[in-house]
Amino acid sequence: MRTLILIVLGLVLATLAMHFAPAARRGLWAGGFALAWLGVVGWNLRTGLSHGYSLGEELPIQLLIYAVPVAAALAWWLRTRPH
Repeated sequence: MRTLILIVLGLVLATLAMHFAPAARRGLWAGGFALAWLGVVGWNLRTGLSHGYSLGEELPIQLLIYAVPVAAALAWWLRTRPH
C-alpha cells in the first residue's frame, strides 16, 4: 500500500510541477523534479532498509516508485516542449 501511495503522490507532484512551470522551462522543471524525487525515494529506501528489508528486496520497488512519476514528467515535457 505504501508503494501505491508514493507512486500516486509522485504523479500528483509531477503533474503540479509541470502544470505550473512555464512552457519554456518545463525541461528544467522536469529535471529538478527528477532530482527531488530521487531524494524522496532515497529516504524511502533508507526507511525500508531500517525496517529489516534487504537491498535486493527494496531496489526493484524503489525503482518503480522513482520511474513512474519521473517518466510521466518527462513525457509531459516531451509532448509540450516548444519546437
